[in-house]
Amino acid sequence: MKSLQEWLAYCESLHPKTIELGLDRVKAVARRMGLGLECPVITVAGTNGKGSTCAMLEAIALQAGWRTGVYTSPHLVHFEERCRIHGEIVRPDELVPHFERVEASREGVTLTYFEFTTLAILSLMAASRLDLAILEVGLGGRLDAVNIIDADCAVITSIDLDHMEFLGNDRESIGREKAGIMRTGRPVVVSDPMPPQSLIDHAREIGADLWLFNRDFNFSGDKLQWAWAGRGRRYAGLAYPGLRGANQLFNASGALAAFEALRERLPVTAQAVRTGLAMVELPGRFQIVPGQPALVLDVAHNPHSVAALAANLDAMGFYPVTHAVFGAMADKDLAPMLHKIAPLVDRWYFSDLPTPRAESAQRLLEKWQTLQPRPGVTASTHADPLQAFHAAVAAADPADRIVVFGSFYTVGGVVKDGVPRLQARHV
Repeated sequence: MKSLQEWLAYCESLHPKTIELGLDRVKAVARRMGLGLECPVITVAGTNGKGSTCAMLEAIALQAGWRTGVYTSPHLVHFEERCRIHGEIVRPDELVPHFERVEASREGVTLTYFEFTTLAILSLMAASRLDLAILEVGLGGRLDAVNIIDADCAVITSIDLDHMEFLGNDRESIGREKAGIMRTGRPVVVSDPMPPQSLIDHAREIGADLWLFNRDFNFSGDKLQWAWAGRGRRYAGLAYPGLRGANQLFNASGALAAFEALRERLPVTAQAVRTGLAMVELPGRFQIVPGQPALVLDVAHNPHSVAALAANLDAMGFYPVTHAVFGAMADKDLAPMLHKIAPLVDRWYFSDLPTPRAESAQRLLEKWQTLQPRPGVTASTHADPLQAFHAAVAAADPADRIVVFGSFYTVGGVVKDGVPRLQARHV
């Protein structure tokens, strides 16, 4: 019997392309498998904020006593992080029979790694007697493998420029692709405060029940607490979510609107909302690890999420020196990412990553140099994120901070043996 690692290696060898958009092949195999989810399904698409929104939905539903299944991608360290059942990451051996099931049903159909693994995880979720399935779209929406499942409620988070070679060159085109997860007569929650018109138009064309931020739901807050209001319900005096960062209130608001839209089938109490939002955790989303120096982990890997990271770093207060460990994919819009965060960084540690899609550390350094960095800022290149991180730790003083950001591979490379707790060499 193959292990999970052997199955994953097999999936990587099956298809000549990493990404081939389209649902025909994956639908055909799902049909042969008799694949379907009996419980309510919330599907989450968007450029940034998908993982955070899924984690908040899960945390609230768990507090309300519902049995949840969550599928997110990519993973930070281990593949099985992509699936949580009732709040727990699944074991590798639990996934193996579902890989076997996909293989037995796929005769004559070539699946990409993402399609094959999505079918296996959906098969596991279907067998897990769930009260709620939460599915994160991998890329786009309309043609993503997750979209073979009809969402009872769609949530669309922020829309910005990313994956443009697949989704189009502007927010309107990208919005149209994300809108593909909507279904006629069913709620779609849009938590982007300025959504592309294409999203609104598509909802109207197909007759979806559109929930817009500032029209159907909104939030307000002061320094101590925040409040949410929807079509028929209010929550006041909420503690700020366990996930840090100014952008998280938009994600939390979208999650609450989704529960409001599904409340006939999936009621949640005010206490479940309070406790769930306060306790929610998600590694690598503006994750601040206390220590000397302070450590910040963030999978910000496009201009929009890097801008949010820069704003959140700025709000942290004064640090004498900020050290940045950075690695990213070559197809990302790297110049604006570097430009947005450059004013906050004093020392750069650029890293190679273990995937052919990645930009080399040397090329990252060259791109950074073309931005004419301010005097006194230094940069170095490293063979992998852990080496880059160790170089930053060796150079940092106790009062400094180290920021590890960029690709999931960058953050994953630093936390692969556990989240580092930094203790100063000298105090």
